[in-house]
Amino acid sequence: MPLGDLLTLTTLFLAVVLVTPVLGHYIWLAMEGEPTPLRPALRPVERLVYRVSGVDETSEMSWKGYTVAVLVMAGVAILAGYAMLRLQDVLPLNQGGIPAMSPDLAFNTSVSFETNTNWQNYSGEAGATYLIQTGMLAVRNFTSAATGLAVAIALFRGLTRRSAKTIGNYWVDLTRGVLYVLLPISVVGAVVLVWQGVPQTWDPTRAVTTLQGAVQNIAIGPVASQEWIKELGNNGGGFFNANSSHPFENPTPLTNWLEMLALLAVPFALTFTFGRYAGSQRQGWTIFAAMMLVLGVGAVFAMHLEAAGNPLFPAGVDQTVLGNMEGKEARFGAGVGGLFMAVTTGTSTGAVNSWHDSAQPLSGLVPLFNMELGEVTPGGIGAGMYGMLIIGAILAVFIAGLMVGRTPEYLGKKVEAYEIKMAMLTTLVLGASILGFTALATATDPGLAGPLNRGPHGFSEILYAYSSQTGNNGSAFAGLSGDTPFYNITGALAMLIGRYGMIVPILALAGSMAAKRRVAPSLGTFPTTGALWVVLLIGVIVIVGALTFFPALALGPISEQLLQNAGKTF
Repeated sequence: MPLGDLLTLTTLFLAVVLVTPVLGHYIWLAMEGEPTPLRPALRPVERLVYRVSGVDETSEMSWKGYTVAVLVMAGVAILAGYAMLRLQDVLPLNQGGIPAMSPDLAFNTSVSFETNTNWQNYSGEAGATYLIQTGMLAVRNFTSAATGLAVAIALFRGLTRRSAKTIGNYWVDLTRGVLYVLLPISVVGAVVLVWQGVPQTWDPTRAVTTLQGAVQNIAIGPVASQEWIKELGNNGGGFFNANSSHPFENPTPLTNWLEMLALLAVPFALTFTFGRYAGSQRQGWTIFAAMMLVLGVGAVFAMHLEAAGNPLFPAGVDQTVLGNMEGKEARFGAGVGGLFMAVTTGTSTGAVNSWHDSAQPLSGLVPLFNMELGEVTPGGIGAGMYGMLIIGAILAVFIAGLMVGRTPEYLGKKVEAYEIKMAMLTTLVLGASILGFTALATATDPGLAGPLNRGPHGFSEILYAYSSQTGNNGSAFAGLSGDTPFYNITGALAMLIGRYGMIVPILALAGSMAAKRRVAPSLGTFPTTGALWVVLLIGVIVIVGALTFFPALALGPISEQLLQNAGKTF
């Protein structure tokens, strides 16, 4: 691996370690209404929001009330977004005569941005007006991310409160997540991006004359404000079709590094926040270690394969310096392209700075497996932590309880049949959606019309699409023609299942655990801190993912790698 790539990886992970306790402690203070440096300035705004919306911030909700609030918010937002997309041709701030979206594309897009997926079956600069980009998509980047944060905080309360009937107030958690956490950091981040050359303007598309004498239309717009929140909120998507490989979204190696840090900051910080709620920072650092180890191994693996190049290039082509540059941005290089690929799929973010479709087969397996693990290493904002606690911790203590022959416990609370049912429902819904829709697509003519490649790579393109949408990631292999009624509708259904098929049982589990009393630890209590717990967490997550998805991965990237080693392509 080139030294520059190694330094990028090392400094990025070191920055995450430094940011985690500072940001994690701040999030805990902000979400619990404790004093913070920003509270004197933002508290009047927070009160105004409650007064206008009729929210009583002192009134908390049961898990059922919390769930209903989340689903109502989602339903209203999806309907409103659909209407805006269908009418964008007649609404103001249409910078270039952009037409309305078709019914199926509008449905897919509205669901996508409400579920924190940001999957785009349209070209960003040519498919959405300035009004849509700022008044709908950027707003959703805040609210959908804050919803994931709110659900994670509700689960933290459920796991740590004693004999409680409530887990918080969704509207208060949503407001505080946006106002105190996401908005201030995004303002600073957007200013930094503008300093580095990212546009932030209402000017229309500009026509320029090239050196060859041709006229080229260059799209600009309010990019910086959307770019930072799409990374910080683990939303993904892009103002431009080229996403974060576009020089107007990601102009320099510094912005590339900062955007990766933004992707990782809040998901890892929430491990520290969890430690504050649990009353033991070792609980949070243990989960941090498990997340970081899995992400780090995948990142190094992808970086190495991309830096090594494609062995099928003709003899005499030297890739020892550049690596596999197909589909990569020259400003960043092959190795850093592999790193961004691992980070964006490890964090449930659809931002890309290279085309995953052009990655080496086993490099392409890394983002696939990241998404199919449930995107818990570290996962999306909030979603990574609640996925890790359910798919990892709850199942891990259940297995540990079987090994020592007693009822499993987590944070001093018994994990019983109801909690295991909710955890298994959360785990199985992902596999059912990903594999079910992939099977449907590969068995029908509308589905088979989508991939642009044949053989195992074409299968990987379909598998990746439904892994990305079910996992609320939003990145794509970029080799699938997704703007069809079949893929728009099935993709939207996959996004809804992946988001709310997890949130509902997770909140049910939070409500059940909140009502339980704590029991004193005994000699039979399995410790949930330390190296052994890290190994068990990683083992459960990887084994569950491998058992569920290995046959599909064998048909896709693994088969393609074996065929490539034999000199065969499709």
